[in-house]
Amino acid sequence: MPDFFDTHCHLDASEFDADRDTVHARARAAGVAVQVVPAVTRDNFAAVAATCARYPGCLPAWGLHPMRIAVHRPEHLADLRAQIETRRPVAVGEIGLDLFVRELDYATQEYFYVEQLKIARDHDLPVLLHGRRAHDLLLKQLRRIRVRGGIAHAFNGSRQQADEFIKLGFRLGFGGAFTWPRANQLRRLAVELPLEAIVLETDSPDIPPVWLGRDRNSPAELPRIARTLAELRDTDTETVARVTTQNAREVLALSAAEMT
Repeated sequence: MPDFFDTHCHLDASEFDADRDTVHARARAAGVAVQVVPAVTRDNFAAVAATCARYPGCLPAWGLHPMRIAVHRPEHLADLRAQIETRRPVAVGEIGLDLFVRELDYATQEYFYVEQLKIARDHDLPVLLHGRRAHDLLLKQLRRIRVRGGIAHAFNGSRQQADEFIKLGFRLGFGGAFTWPRANQLRRLAVELPLEAIVLETDSPDIPPVWLGRDRNSPAELPRIARTLAELRDTDTETVARVTTQNAREVLALSAAEMT
């Protein structure tokens, strides 16, 4: 059985409080060897750290999520730097911009996004990007503040935008969203993009694949997501697993030892 790499999984989320041990065990049994667990607020750092300490194969990312700007404070950026220096993460994330939720103040989002890009640059770390209806704005700042690449999480942009992210050293995260038959653009990108540009993710407990409907997502779904991608691309699941895992290792600069 091939190893799979879930590049975005909120295993620390409260949705898993009742059965987190079982969720992790099922994922490992399914071949999901590595899960990146991104933080979303300063107060969330401790939960992510505890999750990654408890569960083998779980690796932390520290960041301040754009949808949580109501709780972020400028001094939290200093806390983020301190957290990185205490335990170096695989990336700075989850960070970015969200124009889908109109109530979120853009100027505040941009402030925290830009400052976190600077932190990633200063620590030579990749970033995990959240972006909804904001890809051009994300790219604008990435061209100005050069980081060592990263992952455009839950990518849902155009082919032109995908190519621009790839030029800047990014891989594109594909998960449950493209498994839905009506996701025509995503499914087209899943076929047309070079496999070397793609990494797999679940975003558990969110973005469930079509076979779950509205039920809670979990990292154990990743092999079936990979199989769906393989079927769309007319290849085998082993190839998808091998290439996407290697893509994740490269973009996050992970050694084999760090993935255990």
